[in-house]
Amino acid sequence: MIRVVVVDDSAFMRKALTTMLEKDPDIKVVATARNGAEGLTVIRQHNPDVVTLDIEMPQMDGLTALRHIMMEMPRPVLMISSLTMEGAESTLKAMELGAVDFIPKQMSRVSLEIVKIEKDLQQKVKYISRRKIRAPRTSRPSLAVKATPRVAPPVMRGRPKRDVVAIGVSTGGPPAVQKVLSKLPANFPAAILIAQHMPAAFTGPFAKRLDSVCKINVKEASGAEPIVPGTAYIAPGGKHIVLQQRGSRMEVVVKEEPADALYKPSANVLIESVAKAQGRRAVGAIFTGMGNDGLLGIRELKSRGGYILAQNDASCVVYGMPKAIVDAKLTDEIVDIDDMASALMASIYK
Repeated sequence: MIRVVVVDDSAFMRKALTTMLEKDPDIKVVATARNGAEGLTVIRQHNPDVVTLDIEMPQMDGLTALRHIMMEMPRPVLMISSLTMEGAESTLKAMELGAVDFIPKQMSRVSLEIVKIEKDLQQKVKYISRRKIRAPRTSRPSLAVKATPRVAPPVMRGRPKRDVVAIGVSTGGPPAVQKVLSKLPANFPAAILIAQHMPAAFTGPFAKRLDSVCKINVKEASGAEPIVPGTAYIAPGGKHIVLQQRGSRMEVVVKEEPADALYKPSANVLIESVAKAQGRRAVGAIFTGMGNDGLLGIRELKSRGGYILAQNDASCVVYGMPKAIVDAKLTDEIVDIDDMASALMASIYK
Protein backbone atom coordinates (compact mmCIF):
# COMPACT_ATOMS: atom_id res chain seq x y z
CA MET A 1 0.00 0.00 0.00
CA ILE A 2 1.36 3.42 -1.01
CA ARG A 3 0.70 5.92 1.77
CA VAL A 4 0.08 9.53 0.73
CA VAL A 5 -0.33 12.86 2.52
CA VAL A 6 -2.28 15.57 0.63
CA VAL A 7 -1.46 19.20 1.49
CA ASP A 8 -3.76 21.85 -0.03
CA ASP A 9 -5.61 24.90 1.32
CA SER A 10 -8.70 24.07 -0.75
CA ALA A 11 -11.15 21.65 0.88
CA PHE A 12 -12.42 20.82 -2.62
CA MET A 13 -8.92 19.92 -3.82
CA ARG A 14 -8.15 17.87 -0.72
CA LYS A 15 -11.33 15.87 -1.26
CA ALA A 16 -10.85 15.58 -5.02
CA LEU A 17 -7.24 14.42 -4.76
CA THR A 18 -8.09 11.93 -2.02
CA THR A 19 -11.00 10.49 -4.03
CA MET A 20 -8.93 10.18 -7.21
CA LEU A 21 -5.96 8.60 -5.49
CA GLU A 22 -8.00 6.09 -3.50
CA LYS A 23 -9.77 4.81 -6.62
CA ASP A 24 -6.53 2.89 -7.05
CA PRO A 25 -6.57 0.01 -4.54
CA ASP A 26 -2.81 0.31 -4.03
CA ILE A 27 -3.00 3.91 -2.76
CA LYS A 28 -4.20 5.19 0.62
CA VAL A 29 -4.37 8.86 1.69
CA VAL A 30 -3.37 8.63 5.34
CA ALA A 31 -3.81 12.34 6.17
CA THR A 32 -4.55 15.76 4.71
CA ALA A 33 -3.46 19.26 5.72
CA ARG A 34 -4.60 22.82 4.97
CA ASN A 35 -1.22 24.54 4.77
CA GLY A 36 2.49 23.87 4.85
CA ALA A 37 2.81 24.07 8.63
CA GLU A 38 0.05 21.49 9.16
CA GLY A 39 1.56 19.45 6.37
CA LEU A 40 4.92 19.19 8.10
CA THR A 41 3.19 18.02 11.28
CA VAL A 42 1.19 15.25 9.62
CA ILE A 43 4.17 14.15 7.50
CA ARG A 44 6.19 13.69 10.69
CA GLN A 45 3.30 11.78 12.26
CA HIS A 46 2.46 9.47 9.35
CA ASN A 47 5.78 9.13 7.48
CA PRO A 48 4.06 8.80 4.07
CA ASP A 49 5.65 7.36 0.94
CA VAL A 50 4.56 10.34 -1.19
CA VAL A 51 3.37 13.91 -0.53
CA THR A 52 1.20 15.99 -2.87
CA LEU A 53 1.83 19.66 -2.19
CA ASP A 54 0.00 22.80 -3.27
CA ILE A 55 2.08 25.94 -3.82
CA GLU A 56 -0.13 28.87 -2.80
CA MET A 57 -1.26 28.36 0.82
CA PRO A 58 -1.70 30.58 3.92
CA GLN A 59 0.65 30.53 6.93
CA MET A 60 3.28 28.47 5.13
CA ASP A 61 3.37 28.13 1.35
CA GLY A 62 4.36 25.04 -0.59
CA LEU A 63 7.89 26.13 -1.46
CA THR A 64 8.72 26.83 2.19
CA ALA A 65 7.22 23.51 3.26
CA LEU A 66 9.14 21.73 0.50
CA ARG A 67 12.45 23.15 1.75
CA HIS A 68 11.68 21.76 5.23
CA ILE A 69 10.65 18.37 3.84
CA MET A 70 13.81 17.99 1.76
CA MET A 71 16.10 19.08 4.60
CA GLU A 72 14.45 17.12 7.40
CA MET A 73 12.74 14.10 5.86
CA PRO A 74 13.38 13.74 2.09
CA ARG A 75 10.74 11.80 0.18
CA PRO A 76 8.97 12.00 -3.20
CA VAL A 77 6.92 15.21 -3.46
CA LEU A 78 4.45 15.86 -6.28
CA MET A 79 3.51 19.51 -6.75
CA ILE A 80 -0.10 20.45 -7.58
CA SER A 81 0.27 23.45 -9.87
CA SER A 82 -2.04 26.01 -11.45
CA LEU A 83 -1.78 26.48 -15.21
CA THR A 84 -0.53 30.07 -15.03
CA MET A 85 2.79 31.78 -15.69
CA GLU A 86 3.25 32.30 -11.95
CA GLY A 87 2.29 28.70 -11.26
CA ALA A 88 4.80 27.47 -13.85
CA GLU A 89 7.66 29.50 -12.41
CA SER A 90 6.89 28.36 -8.86
CA THR A 91 6.61 24.74 -9.96
CA LEU A 92 9.96 24.84 -11.75
CA LYS A 93 11.49 26.36 -8.63
CA ALA A 94 9.95 23.55 -6.58
CA MET A 95 11.55 20.94 -8.83
CA GLU A 96 14.88 22.69 -8.40
CA LEU A 97 14.36 22.40 -4.63
CA GLY A 98 13.78 18.66 -4.87
CA ALA A 99 10.17 18.01 -5.90
CA VAL A 100 9.99 15.04 -8.26
CA ASP A 101 7.29 16.22 -10.66
CA PHE A 102 3.98 18.08 -10.87
CA ILE A 103 0.33 17.68 -11.78
CA PRO A 104 -1.50 20.68 -13.26
CA LYS A 105 -4.86 21.74 -11.87
CA GLN A 106 -7.59 24.09 -13.00
CA MET A 107 -7.85 27.43 -11.25
CA SER A 108 -11.60 27.26 -10.66
CA ARG A 109 -12.52 25.73 -7.33
CA VAL A 110 -15.72 24.27 -8.80
CA SER A 111 -14.20 23.04 -12.04
CA LEU A 112 -14.83 19.38 -12.80
CA GLU A 113 -11.90 19.40 -15.24
CA ILE A 114 -9.73 18.28 -12.35
CA VAL A 115 -10.93 14.70 -12.83
CA LYS A 116 -8.97 14.58 -16.10
CA ILE A 117 -5.74 14.31 -14.14
CA GLU A 118 -6.90 11.19 -12.26
CA LYS A 119 -5.04 8.52 -14.22
CA ASP A 120 -1.88 10.59 -14.53
CA LEU A 121 -1.97 11.37 -10.81
CA GLN A 122 -2.30 7.72 -9.84
CA GLN A 123 0.46 6.61 -12.20
CA LYS A 124 2.89 9.27 -11.05
CA VAL A 125 2.30 8.53 -7.38
CA LYS A 126 2.87 4.81 -7.98
CA TYR A 127 6.04 5.37 -10.00
CA ILE A 128 7.68 7.98 -7.78
CA SER A 129 6.89 6.07 -4.57
CA ARG A 130 9.54 3.54 -5.61
CA ARG A 131 12.35 6.09 -5.73
CA LYS A 132 14.72 6.99 -2.94
CA ILE A 133 14.92 10.76 -2.61
CA ARG A 134 17.94 12.56 -1.28
CA ALA A 135 18.10 16.17 -0.13
CA PRO A 136 19.28 18.34 -3.06
CA ARG A 137 22.60 20.10 -2.86
CA THR A 138 22.35 23.52 -1.28
CA SER A 139 24.64 25.19 -3.78
CA ARG A 140 22.89 25.94 -7.04
CA PRO A 141 23.76 28.28 -9.91
CA SER A 142 22.37 31.78 -9.65
CA LEU A 143 19.34 32.39 -11.84
CA ALA A 144 20.06 36.13 -12.05
CA VAL A 145 22.82 35.77 -14.64
CA LYS A 146 24.09 33.04 -16.90
CA ALA A 147 26.24 30.70 -14.84
CA THR A 148 29.57 29.30 -15.97
CA PRO A 149 29.22 25.52 -15.76
CA ARG A 150 32.20 23.71 -14.30
CA VAL A 151 32.95 21.43 -17.20
CA ALA A 152 36.20 20.51 -18.80
CA PRO A 153 36.93 22.19 -22.14
CA PRO A 154 35.45 20.15 -25.00
CA VAL A 155 37.79 17.68 -26.62
CA MET A 156 37.88 18.59 -30.29
CA ARG A 157 38.47 15.56 -32.48
CA GLY A 158 38.51 17.16 -35.87
CA ARG A 159 35.23 18.17 -37.45
CA PRO A 160 32.00 17.09 -35.69
CA LYS A 161 30.36 14.10 -37.31
CA ARG A 162 26.87 14.90 -36.00
CA ASP A 163 24.96 18.18 -36.14
CA VAL A 164 21.74 17.63 -34.17
CA VAL A 165 20.76 16.14 -30.81
CA ALA A 166 17.11 15.15 -30.29
CA ILE A 167 15.98 14.57 -26.69
CA GLY A 168 12.74 12.99 -25.50
CA VAL A 169 11.84 13.34 -21.80
CA SER A 170 8.83 13.32 -19.49
CA THR A 171 8.25 12.71 -15.76
CA GLY A 172 11.12 14.09 -13.70
CA GLY A 173 12.50 15.79 -16.79
CA PRO A 174 13.05 19.46 -15.89
CA PRO A 175 15.82 18.87 -13.32
CA ALA A 176 17.43 16.25 -15.59
CA VAL A 177 17.41 18.54 -18.61
CA GLN A 178 18.77 21.43 -16.53
CA LYS A 179 21.56 19.24 -15.14
CA VAL A 180 22.64 18.21 -18.64
CA LEU A 181 22.32 21.49 -20.53
CA SER A 182 23.98 23.55 -17.78
CA LYS A 183 27.14 21.45 -18.17
CA LEU A 184 27.50 21.97 -21.93
CA PRO A 185 30.06 24.51 -23.15
CA ALA A 186 29.00 27.58 -25.13
CA ASN A 187 30.74 26.18 -28.22
CA PHE A 188 28.74 22.95 -28.19
CA PRO A 189 28.93 22.10 -31.91
CA ALA A 190 25.36 20.87 -32.47
CA ALA A 191 21.80 22.12 -32.16
CA ILE A 192 19.58 20.46 -29.53
CA LEU A 193 15.85 19.80 -29.99
CA ILE A 194 13.85 18.80 -26.91
CA ALA A 195 10.37 17.30 -26.59
CA GLN A 196 9.50 17.55 -22.87
CA HIS A 197 5.98 16.49 -21.92
CA MET A 198 4.74 19.72 -20.33
CA PRO A 199 1.67 22.01 -20.48
CA ALA A 200 1.74 25.04 -22.77
CA ALA A 201 1.97 27.49 -19.86
CA PHE A 202 5.16 25.82 -18.63
CA THR A 203 7.44 25.53 -21.65
CA GLY A 204 8.17 29.25 -22.06
CA PRO A 205 9.21 29.73 -18.40
CA PHE A 206 11.12 26.43 -18.58
CA ALA A 207 13.14 27.65 -21.56
CA LYS A 208 13.85 31.00 -19.88
CA ARG A 209 14.93 29.29 -16.69
CA LEU A 210 17.31 27.02 -18.60
CA ASP A 211 18.70 29.94 -20.58
CA SER A 212 19.56 31.70 -17.30
CA VAL A 213 21.74 28.82 -16.06
CA CYS A 214 23.34 27.57 -19.28
CA LYS A 215 26.30 28.65 -21.39
CA ILE A 216 24.47 27.52 -24.52
CA ASN A 217 21.40 29.45 -25.63
CA VAL A 218 17.99 27.98 -24.78
CA LYS A 219 14.66 29.12 -26.23
CA GLU A 220 11.12 27.95 -26.78
CA ALA A 221 10.74 27.09 -30.46
CA SER A 222 8.33 29.25 -32.46
CA GLY A 223 7.21 29.16 -36.07
CA ALA A 224 10.04 28.05 -38.36
CA GLU A 225 13.67 29.01 -37.82
CA PRO A 226 17.09 27.76 -38.91
CA ILE A 227 18.86 25.63 -36.33
CA VAL A 228 22.01 27.10 -34.80
CA PRO A 229 24.80 25.11 -33.11
CA GLY A 230 25.02 25.76 -29.39
CA THR A 231 21.28 26.46 -29.15
CA ALA A 232 18.62 24.29 -27.54
CA TYR A 233 15.02 24.51 -28.79
CA ILE A 234 12.22 23.52 -26.39
CA ALA A 235 9.00 22.29 -28.00
CA PRO A 236 6.04 24.44 -26.92
CA GLY A 237 3.46 22.57 -24.84
CA GLY A 238 0.49 21.33 -26.83
CA LYS A 239 2.44 21.36 -30.13
CA HIS A 240 5.17 19.39 -31.86
CA ILE A 241 8.57 20.38 -33.20
CA VAL A 242 10.14 18.73 -36.23
CA LEU A 243 13.34 19.14 -38.18
CA GLN A 244 12.88 19.93 -41.87
CA GLN A 245 15.16 20.67 -44.80
CA ARG A 246 14.34 23.95 -46.52
CA GLY A 247 16.64 24.73 -49.40
CA SER A 248 20.20 24.48 -48.15
CA ARG A 249 19.38 24.86 -44.46
CA MET A 250 17.82 22.84 -41.69
CA GLU A 251 14.90 24.39 -39.81
CA VAL A 252 13.08 23.55 -36.60
CA VAL A 253 9.35 23.91 -37.27
CA VAL A 254 6.45 24.08 -34.81
CA LYS A 255 3.43 22.04 -35.95
CA GLU A 256 -0.03 21.12 -34.73
CA GLU A 257 -0.07 17.80 -36.57
CA PRO A 258 -0.39 14.96 -35.84
CA ALA A 259 -3.27 16.23 -33.70
CA ASP A 260 -4.08 12.73 -32.45
CA ALA A 261 -0.62 12.07 -30.99
CA LEU A 262 -0.79 10.69 -27.45
CA TYR A 263 1.65 13.38 -26.31
CA LYS A 264 2.02 16.95 -27.52
CA PRO A 265 4.91 17.51 -27.82
CA SER A 266 5.80 14.00 -28.91
CA ALA A 267 9.30 12.55 -28.72
CA ASN A 268 8.40 10.13 -31.52
CA VAL A 269 7.33 12.93 -33.87
CA LEU A 270 10.49 14.91 -33.15
CA ILE A 271 12.97 12.04 -33.39
CA GLU A 272 11.41 10.52 -36.51
CA SER A 273 11.74 13.89 -38.26
CA VAL A 274 15.37 14.17 -37.17
CA ALA A 275 16.04 10.65 -38.44
CA LYS A 276 14.63 11.49 -41.86
CA ALA A 277 16.35 14.87 -42.09
CA GLN A 278 19.76 14.04 -40.66
CA GLY A 279 20.10 10.25 -40.36
CA ARG A 280 23.59 9.29 -39.23
CA ARG A 281 24.45 12.94 -38.50
CA ALA A 282 22.11 12.95 -35.49
CA VAL A 283 22.13 11.83 -31.86
CA GLY A 284 18.96 10.62 -30.13
CA ALA A 285 18.70 10.66 -26.33
CA ILE A 286 15.89 9.47 -24.08
CA PHE A 287 15.71 10.71 -20.49
CA THR A 288 13.43 9.89 -17.54
CA GLY A 289 9.71 9.44 -18.20
CA MET A 290 6.66 7.17 -18.07
CA GLY A 291 5.57 5.09 -21.03
CA ASN A 292 7.51 4.53 -24.26
CA ASP A 293 7.25 7.79 -26.21
CA GLY A 294 10.39 8.00 -28.31
CA LEU A 295 10.72 4.28 -29.02
CA LEU A 296 9.48 4.48 -32.62
CA GLY A 297 11.55 7.56 -33.35
CA ILE A 298 14.70 6.04 -31.88
CA ARG A 299 14.18 2.85 -33.87
CA GLU A 300 13.98 4.92 -37.07
CA LEU A 301 17.04 6.99 -36.16
CA LYS A 302 19.07 3.90 -35.24
CA SER A 303 18.20 2.29 -38.59
CA ARG A 304 19.67 5.33 -40.34
CA GLY A 305 22.95 5.31 -38.44
CA GLY A 306 22.15 7.73 -35.62
CA TYR A 307 23.87 7.45 -32.24
CA ILE A 308 21.56 6.55 -29.34
CA LEU A 309 21.85 7.39 -25.63
CA ALA A 310 19.55 6.40 -22.76
CA GLN A 311 19.49 7.61 -19.16
CA ASN A 312 20.19 4.76 -16.75
CA ASP A 313 17.69 3.30 -14.30
CA ALA A 314 19.47 4.50 -11.16
CA SER A 315 19.27 8.19 -12.09
CA CYS A 316 15.74 8.21 -13.55
CA VAL A 317 12.70 9.35 -11.60
CA VAL A 318 10.72 6.96 -13.81
CA TYR A 319 12.58 4.33 -15.83
CA GLY A 320 9.95 3.96 -18.52
CA MET A 321 10.90 5.77 -21.72
CA PRO A 322 14.62 4.88 -21.46
CA LYS A 323 13.80 1.28 -20.54
CA ALA A 324 11.73 0.92 -23.70
CA ILE A 325 14.70 1.64 -25.97
CA VAL A 326 17.12 -0.33 -23.78
CA ASP A 327 14.85 -3.39 -23.87
CA ALA A 328 14.59 -3.01 -27.66
CA LYS A 329 18.43 -3.10 -27.83
CA LEU A 330 18.60 0.25 -29.63
CA THR A 331 21.10 2.02 -27.38
CA ASP A 332 24.78 2.70 -28.01
CA GLU A 333 25.28 3.90 -24.43
CA ILE A 334 23.31 3.82 -21.17
CA VAL A 335 24.44 6.80 -19.10
CA ASP A 336 23.90 8.25 -15.62
CA ILE A 337 22.37 11.72 -15.83
CA ASP A 338 25.47 13.17 -14.12
CA ASP A 339 27.56 11.94 -17.06
CA MET A 340 25.08 12.69 -19.84
CA ALA A 341 26.58 16.06 -20.85
CA SER A 342 29.99 14.46 -21.38
CA ALA A 343 28.38 11.59 -23.30
CA LEU A 344 26.52 14.02 -25.57
CA MET A 345 29.70 15.95 -26.21
CA ALA A 346 31.61 12.78 -27.10
CA SER A 347 28.80 11.42 -29.28
CA ILE A 348 29.04 14.39 -31.64
CA TYR A 349 32.45 13.12 -32.75
CA LYS A 350 31.59 9.41 -33.00
